Amino acid sequence: MKARLAASAVLALGLAIGATGCSMVTYQATTEHYDASDGVSATIGDLALRNVLVVSDDGEDGNLVMTVVNTGDSDLTLTIEPTGADSVDLEVPAHETVVLGSEDTEPLLLEGIDAEVGGLTPIFFQYGGEEGLEKEVPVLDSRLYEGLAP
Repeated sequence: MKARLAASAVLALGLAIGATGCSMVTYQATTEHYDASDGVSATIGDLALRNVLVVSDDGEDGNLVMTVVNTGDSDLTLTIEPTGADSVDLEVPAHETVVLGSEDTEPLLLEGIDAEVGGLTPIFFQYGGEEGLEKEVPVLDSRLYEGLAP
């Protein structure tokens, strides 16, 4: 009788583990970071760059659309260097958010980027003594971002 009880307990435990423990070895997509938008994101020191993209209809000139959040205690100057174009400086006050290309703000014009619309263009972001970083930024046309193309 004790053997049957022990076998039943082991079987019940095995079924419980088998039915509920499958997620122990299964890939969990929720642990992976991804950008749930059209643009890309990055963090450089105290600056968080969010939803970075370029809007262009011809690929020659493009408007940079993004949000920059300064979590630091001092004002910072973000240098934006698109490949093949002149660099641009953006002032980001301490504990502030700067939005480029929203309904209330203007985007930042990048002249001479020579990028393929629908493709990616490399842009280097850096400020102060922080190590910069290059991101492959999507170049989209104005069909989704009406009124934002240069």
